[in-house]
Amino acid sequence: MKKLLLLCLMIVSSSNFYAQETTKTTKAKTETAAQKKKAADKAKAEADKAKEASGKAKEASTKAKKESANAKSAADKETAKAKKEAVTAKNTANKEAAKAKTEADKAKKSASKTSKTSTKTLKETSEKAPKVADKVTGEYNGKKVYTGPKGGRYYINKNGNKTYIQD
Repeated sequence: MKKLLLLCLMIVSSSNFYAQETTKTTKAKTETAAQKKKAADKAKAEADKAKEASGKAKEASTKAKKESANAKSAADKETAKAKKEAVTAKNTANKEAAKAKTEADKAKKSASKTSKTSTKTLKETSEKAPKVADKVTGEYNGKKVYTGPKGGRYYINKNGNKTYIQD
C-alpha cells in the first residue's frame, strides 16, 4: 500500500513539472510570434516609405537632369571667359612678381648694410633699466655698475638680469 501511494505521488508531482514546461514554451512561442509580426509590420512600413522616397527621387532626378543641361551650357560659356581672364591675370602676376623680386633684392642689400649698425644699438639698449633709481658708480667688463639702496653692487648682463659683484 505504501508503495502504491508513493508511486501515485511521484506520478502527480512529475505531471506538474511537465505542465509548467508546456506553459512556458507556449508563452515563449506566442511572444516570439508577436515579435516576428511586429518586425514584419515595421519592415512593410519601411518598404512603403522607401517606395515613396524612390518615386520622389526619380522626379527630382529628372528635374536635376534638365537643370544640369541648362547649367552645363552656361558653365561652358563661363569657363571660356574665366580661362581668358586667368591667362591675363597670370601674365600680370608674373610681371608684378618680377618687379617685387628686384625690389626685394634691393631692400635686402640695403638692410644688410643697416643691420650691422642696428645690432650695435640693440646691444646697448637691451639692458633693462633698474626698477629702483640706483646710482651708476663705475664700470665692470664694459658694463655699467650700479649701487643699490643697501650698498650692493651689480651690473645688467646680456639676458637683462642683475649680476652682483663681490668686492
